[in-house]
Amino acid sequence: MATQYYGTIIPWELVKLTTTFIAESQARDGSIPWSENGVLDPWTHVENAMALDIGGYHEEAGKAYAWLAETQLDDGSWYASYQNGQPKDTSRVSHVISYIAVGVWHHYLSTQDKSFLQEMWHTIRSAIDFTLDMAGPNGEIYWARDANGTIYPKALVTGCSSIYLSLKSALSIASVLEEENTSWKKALTELARAIRQMPCPIEAMPDNRSVFAMDWYYPAMCCVVNGDDAKERIFKGWDRFVVEGFGSLCSLEQNWVTVAETSELALALAVHGEYQHAATVFSWLQQMRDSDGAYWYGVTLPHGEVWPQEKPTWTSAAVVLAADMFRHMSPTSLLLDHHHPLTL
Repeated sequence: MATQYYGTIIPWELVKLTTTFIAESQARDGSIPWSENGVLDPWTHVENAMALDIGGYHEEAGKAYAWLAETQLDDGSWYASYQNGQPKDTSRVSHVISYIAVGVWHHYLSTQDKSFLQEMWHTIRSAIDFTLDMAGPNGEIYWARDANGTIYPKALVTGCSSIYLSLKSALSIASVLEEENTSWKKALTELARAIRQMPCPIEAMPDNRSVFAMDWYYPAMCCVVNGDDAKERIFKGWDRFVVEGFGSLCSLEQNWVTVAETSELALALAVHGEYQHAATVFSWLQQMRDSDGAYWYGVTLPHGEVWPQEKPTWTSAAVVLAADMFRHMSPTSLLLDHHHPLTL
């Protein structure tokens, strides 16, 4: 069903040009900053690596994951951000740390290279164990530790949803490598339950303008909620977050549509079979494409002005992932396929 839309909304040559932009932004050591000499955070670094695989830059993607393995701290974590090879923000964020599992599993789906999984297994296991060590009493995962290692005792809907996808990917890797980890399976079940019990922000805080779009669609995109529940969640918030012809607002308190959030909304729709809506949302993104294949950060409303005048690598990566979702049996569609949930 998805195949009929792919190629009609964006030619593959343009997707390739976007991935080339990301590849050319990669540093010699394998790291992929937001911009030349700019900040790097491990989460968007992984997103960029996934886009490289989609574009056929498998060697470059491998170098990106090797950089993570080399810079991983002894406790299995990474700092929140780096710049020019040096730590910048030395706090450690749970969903940022665990996300390497998503990227490594996506690389395997792209290349079928089992030896790569074996090489990365210690890195994955250490990152997941560090993340799960930040679990709260009800299975939720607290969002960060400060520079001194003290946990911030607060769990976020978006962060926990991302960790759910990471943990599911880690278990898939473990299955291929025949590595049993019962504690991870239990943690996945408890985390899913915790997320479903978190209030949906569009229902719990109807008058609070500081509601972020990611808290709205992430549980659906990461398949914590599925079927009719996922579709109901997405469409219940549609009129509040979606600006027709532009995309998804970043938050309700700002008249700012961002390319990354809009790409992820398209992903969430396609994951749950709403391909027509996904294709429409994806088509709105193309007005934000620059001649070099990169995408601008976002646009302010009501005048439709590009702001800021930046083209972060990870913004383009989000578009590439959304585009790949329209290819039947693509790495991205296999990664997010809710029709075949992990058997616990």
